[in-house]
Amino acid sequence: MANRVQIRTSSSALIAMIADEDTITGFLLAGVGNVDLRRKTNYLIVDSKTTVKQIEDAFKEFTAREDIAIVLISQYVANMIRFLVDSYNKPIPAILEIPSKDHPYDPAHDSVLSRVKYLFSTESVASGRR
Repeated sequence: MANRVQIRTSSSALIAMIADEDTITGFLLAGVGNVDLRRKTNYLIVDSKTTVKQIEDAFKEFTAREDIAIVLISQYVANMIRFLVDSYNKPIPAILEIPSKDHPYDPAHDSVLSRVKYLFSTESVASGRR
């Protein structure tokens, strides 16, 4: 039990988003948006002018913030920084890849789904059920 990660138990946590404008707008209308006192937002709108460096910086910032519990990232954006998404291994904030209007969801590229498949294949091999 010494290896367990301590999960912060605060009264509230934020959802961060890295996605296209339509997806971000939908979540903002649902009340997910936040701007803190330093004028920092919990989202990044990705368009044709957004650089990969900006996406990387936003991902690193959101995963380092203690007030964020979930990072929602459009799958096509996650593919741009796949090395960062796949190397991220902390339980909080959780990284969830979501589809967007213009880019369909591809389960073959989902990092969470691939980790689950790996765990189940390892369990079935270890238990001799394969």
